[in-house]
This record gives sequence, structure tokens and C-alpha cells, in this order.
Amino acid sequence: MTGQQQTEYDAIVIGSGITGGWAAKELTEKGLRTLMIERGRELVHRRDYTMEHKPTWDMPLRNARLDPTKQGAEEYQIQSRTGQFRESTKQHFAKDTTHAYEEVKPFTWIQGDQVGGKSLIWGRQVYRWSDLDFEANLKDGIAVDWPIRYKDIAPWYSYVEKHVGVSGEKLGLPQLPDGEFLPPMPMNAGEKHVKAGIQRKFTDRHMTIGRVAILTADHKGRAACHYCGPCERGCSTGSYFSTQASTLPPAMATGRLTVLPDSIVHSLEYDAKTNRVSAVNVIDTKTKAQRAYKAKVVFVCGSTLGSARILLNSKSSTFPNGIANSSGVLGHNLMDHHFRAGASGRIEGLTDHYYQGNRPNGIYIVRFRNLGDAASKRTDFLRGYGYQGAASREGWGRGASAPGIGVELKRKLHDAGGWLMSMTGFGECLPRHENVVTLSDKTDDYGIPILRIDCAWGPNELAMRKDMKQSAMEMLEAAGLKNIVGSDDYKEGGLGAEPGLGIHEMGTARMGRDPKTSVLNGWGQAHDVPNLFVTDGSMMTSSSCVNPSITYMALTARAADYAVSEMKKRNI
Repeated sequence: MTGQQQTEYDAIVIGSGITGGWAAKELTEKGLRTLMIERGRELVHRRDYTMEHKPTWDMPLRNARLDPTKQGAEEYQIQSRTGQFRESTKQHFAKDTTHAYEEVKPFTWIQGDQVGGKSLIWGRQVYRWSDLDFEANLKDGIAVDWPIRYKDIAPWYSYVEKHVGVSGEKLGLPQLPDGEFLPPMPMNAGEKHVKAGIQRKFTDRHMTIGRVAILTADHKGRAACHYCGPCERGCSTGSYFSTQASTLPPAMATGRLTVLPDSIVHSLEYDAKTNRVSAVNVIDTKTKAQRAYKAKVVFVCGSTLGSARILLNSKSSTFPNGIANSSGVLGHNLMDHHFRAGASGRIEGLTDHYYQGNRPNGIYIVRFRNLGDAASKRTDFLRGYGYQGAASREGWGRGASAPGIGVELKRKLHDAGGWLMSMTGFGECLPRHENVVTLSDKTDDYGIPILRIDCAWGPNELAMRKDMKQSAMEMLEAAGLKNIVGSDDYKEGGLGAEPGLGIHEMGTARMGRDPKTSVLNGWGQAHDVPNLFVTDGSMMTSSSCVNPSITYMALTARAADYAVSEMKKRNI
């Protein structure tokens, strides 16, 4: 990758997803001419949400969850494992045939392939981390200590929340700090019933409506959500956070952003004389033409695994095992949240209650295990978990397995059925050196080595899952539900609740205090290469049990502020 025409910018951002969008916004608003490189296609807000309000009956497969063996999704063998992959959303996922990888053990890597990345299809749940999370590794003697604490990131949480627009309820709990909230979405009657039952028996357990990056009031030129439902198809009103709706418009308004779609990053070039990234090598995905771009600072925001692949493939005599990898930990400590362990049951009564619209949210039950006090301490596992779930009434689809025929059955299905409540735990995954990604001997269509992923749940996660299931059943029983069924989809060596499926992958280029045991410092800056920043999920040192995206955003905004400050001081 040498000898191509080179174009210079002040900053280059690799990736246009949740963190790439934030990096571009912050760097351009601070005066830097910025190039955003995206491997996927261009996707324009509103214009290209072609399936947004297409009715189910107008889709050949009635918006089915696609079966790759039967329904024309042969190129999406892995993407089709997730419930988000349907006929109406297929266009927002990467083709596995184009962006392949190797699974040593089952690992589901969900990939976006357009400007905006997975910001168009994410679940939008946003929860601040606390010092319970940032201090956990140090207290447990696991992996390495975070180089930051809650006080370091708290102002940046507020900064990004005020721009994003987060709806939620303040609880005053130390393990789940409150944020800058728009009014919370309401719980429905079934959820209120369950909440009251849990509170009667468990004073240490708190159920609230989810904290989501979805507007409940008009905010910064974006309209409040009107509960139409198909969020994952693209949101023309910009009521939920995406790159297209929230961070790209202000970045473009500066006149300092260039977006380069259909361009996959091959590697970063390193100049040993200056100890800097000297160029970003790019391949045009349509023509396979090779180009190189220069910048004073480079932000790698290509997603946890995408960024790891770029860094590992950026080899030189100084860094034969990947750029900024003098520690040897690049690629290690891959984490995800383990879920699909919980319970469901039937709520009796409340047949005179219903709900309106398609609320794009559910309930959240805050972590109550291992909070640092004797009452919450467990001896069978470290860390903890929270629950997400919802209550709803059965629809006409229940008639598929119900007795009856003709007019009698139609009359029975005219009204909503009974109430059901389900919840699934999201548990913390410990960082483990043996959960690792490396470069395969195989290459993709562009000659770039594909990733080889070797990751599995450990004893701590498996022990936690038992409690996730049991505690969910206990809470539903306390709320008086009937026909309670516990569930755990994990299958050893198989699919069902394998790593990656939570789509919260993180680690591989962790932050730390010591350059000998970490890739990045507390600003997301590479210890070894001062003009290189990595601010997506790969920077995470541990995984907490709450959704990580708002933390990625806050750390990215903080890193951009620091990078520009260092550039002004001529340290970069």
C-alpha cells in the first residue's frame, strides 16, 4: 500500500457509527478539516429509509425473520442469527460473504454496512456507568485498572446527553447514576402491576422505564417520538439518535467534513522517525483502487472488531504485531454482555387496561448483586446484571394455536388477549486474556486478512446466568404472575446465547495506566503513537452490565477535546 496519491486533512475518522459520528462532530466544530472514512454505502437521512413505513402486507415475506437457507438471505448466514434481521431491515446489515470472519467457537458478529453503521439499528438503551464499574477490576484483582473514574467522565455524559436527548426517570441510585433526562416514557398497566409486586417483597430491587436515546419532547430541531414503531428501519423524524439525525448534520454544517463511503481501510502507515501515523491506506470497495490519506490526528472508530482488525493489520518493523502493540495485548480481552436468561409469565386480570402506539422501549431492573455491601454480596460469582423486558397483551396471532374456527374464532380474536410479562438479564462479562481475536491466513475480497475470533463465556458468566434465571422467576412470582417459565438459551459450544449476540462487543485495545499492559491511556490515545486515538468499544477495560453506547459517546467527545488541546500545544 505505497505510492498512491495522498490527500491531507487535519483529522481522519475511521468509521461513521455511534463514535465515528461523535468524533467527526467534535473535531469539525473545533476547527479541524476532517475526513470520515466509511467502508459501507452512502445512506442519506430520510431519502434512503426505503422500508420505513412500508406495510407488512406489501412485503413478499410479510416482514419475516429471514431464514438464510430458504428465503433469499444466503449471504447473511451470521447476520440472520439476530432478531433484528428481518425482511424490512436486511439492507442495514453487512453481507457475511463480503465481510467474513472465522469462528473458533460460536461468536455472532453483527455488522452494519452503511454511513451511520449500527447507529441505525441499535436498541438505543443508554445508562451511565458508575465507580462500581470503573473500580471493579482493581477491587477484584482482575485484568488491569481503569485509568479513569466516574468523576472524569461525568461532565462528558452530561455533554452528550444534552445533545442526544435521553428520556428516563431519575432514581438516585449510586450504581446507576442519573443523567440529563427528558420526561420518561410511561409504563403500561401490566408493567406497573409487576413493579408494585416486586417492590412489596424486594426493597433492594428497582424497576424503572428504560433510559433511551429517543425523544419524548422536541429537541434541537428533532421531533418527539410518535410511537410509530419501525425504529430499526430508519427514523425520518430523527426522534432517535443516529449518526444521520444527530451528529452528522452539525458536522456537515461546519463545512469542514468530507465523508468518503465505499472505502475500506486496509491499514495505518507508521513513521518511525516521527513516531506518528503517517497515512491511512484505503481501498475503494467498488473499483478496488488504492489510495492513501494523511492527517495530523487519526481517530479509529470502526467498531470493536473492525478496529482491532485494522490495528492488527497495521504492521511495521517497529510494530510487527500491529500498530501501538508494544504491550502485546492488542486483540485480547474481548467481551460482550451475556443475555437470554430470564423468565416470563401471565398476569391475571387488567383486561380493562390497554396501551396506545408502539412504544420503542421497555422496563429496566437495576443491578442488585455485588454492590459492595454484605447484603448484596454473592459468593458464586463476581459483578452483576440488570434486566430488560416488557409487558404486553396477546394479539390476534394467538389464534394460530387456539381452538375454534370461522366466525366464532374471529369474534374471540377481535379483542386483545391476556397480559404477558417477560424479562431477560444482561450480565457482565469478565475480561479474560484468552478471549482473543487474531488475523487469519485467509483474506477477503480486498486482500485484507479476515479476523479469527476465539471467545467463550467463562465460569463466572455461567454461574451468573443461573441466578439471572432464578431471580427473574422469583420476582414474577412475587408480583403474582401465573404459568411462570424460566429460560436460559445458552448451549455449550452451540448457538442461542453465544458471545457477540448481545451486540455489545468491547475490549481488544483496552485503556490502562501502564503501557506494558494496555494499548491506550485514559484519553483513548495510544501509549505508543501520540496521534492515534481509538474511541469505540475496543477501548473498554471491563464491560459493566449496562448498555455501553452512551459511555462510548462520552469518552469519544472527551478524547476529541483532549486531542485538539494537545494539537494546539504541539504535542501531536
